[in-house]
Amino acid sequence: MYKNLAAVIAAACFLFSVSNSAAEPSKSAPSSGLTGPVKAAFVYVTPVFDAGWTHQHDQARKAVEKSLGAGVKTTIVENVAEGADSERVVRDLAQQGHNIIFTTSFGYMEPTLKVAKEFPNVKFESITGYKTSANVAVANARYYEGRYLAGVAAGRMTKSNVAGYVAGFPIPEVLQGLNAFTLGMRSVNPQAQVKVVWLNSWFDPAKERDAAFALFNQAVDVISFHTASNAVMVAAQERGKLAIAYHSDMRKVAPDAQLMAVTHEWGRYYAQRVTDVQKGQWQTGQVWGGLKEGMVRVGDFGPKLPAKVRDEVVQIQKDIVSGKRHPFQGPFSDQDGKVLVAGGQKLSDAEILNMNYGVAGLVGKIAP
Repeated sequence: MYKNLAAVIAAACFLFSVSNSAAEPSKSAPSSGLTGPVKAAFVYVTPVFDAGWTHQHDQARKAVEKSLGAGVKTTIVENVAEGADSERVVRDLAQQGHNIIFTTSFGYMEPTLKVAKEFPNVKFESITGYKTSANVAVANARYYEGRYLAGVAAGRMTKSNVAGYVAGFPIPEVLQGLNAFTLGMRSVNPQAQVKVVWLNSWFDPAKERDAAFALFNQAVDVISFHTASNAVMVAAQERGKLAIAYHSDMRKVAPDAQLMAVTHEWGRYYAQRVTDVQKGQWQTGQVWGGLKEGMVRVGDFGPKLPAKVRDEVVQIQKDIVSGKRHPFQGPFSDQDGKVLVAGGQKLSDAEILNMNYGVAGLVGKIAP
């Protein structure tokens, strides 16, 4: 897990480039094509459930199989702890002759890089990592774009003017989403506040559930989260509250609670990268895609979201895709009232990736 938070925040200074399908090419030469099917492996940080972070990656794996048919054979290893366990698993997959290995958690980054040095002919994809090498590429998504839209919906729907947010770790990626959610909410409801509970864990359904109930007891009537299970959605359904799903559509467990979902779509990217290996065209690089590239999607609207609000969210999404609007456009301030971005300005990608603060409207410290 993220035991060295300072190092993680510093890592966010690395700037991703954007591509519609595959990573930007490097100067290294591509490998030769394969004569047989590509052997692709996927390493997951949690078990495969019917919703959530790992579910989305496994859906992408299935999309690769559907797209390439007999041209690919896939393997999964689920519920792999970050650190030494992941290094052992990744090395074992490389030794088994896999041609490309997708490691789908930030904490897998260093183990992936270490193993990659031992297997220069194997290609590795570090998902949400930031370090590349000749045979390691990285990819991430602009989740904050979807979070801003979720905030707009929350701002329209709250009656208490207080939203809740259950979060894993205060790293830049999470702070981007939390701040974008807050700014989106306050763009339509200037009195709105967002209360956050930090768990110091990505996956702990019991703690996620307890955090949700704790927030409901503090006047929260709309909630979202940045953790790996559906526990927050289940809690919202039980308490009769409203909720924004993350990673996946979660109407199955929260049919009345879910207002909408911010989902991640990895299938196109994964299929392209496996195809690149198949053709001998894989090259290392970096990708940071969002709504425009189809790596983040907003939808799966629930029955309690009025059509007027849904249409507003859809229109703002179009404005973000076209560049007419930006989640981090000014004016806005930090929690202490210091102006961060003036009117008419917006944060650069480098500033977004290095985010280590909370914006005005966020209640409480950004760290536990």
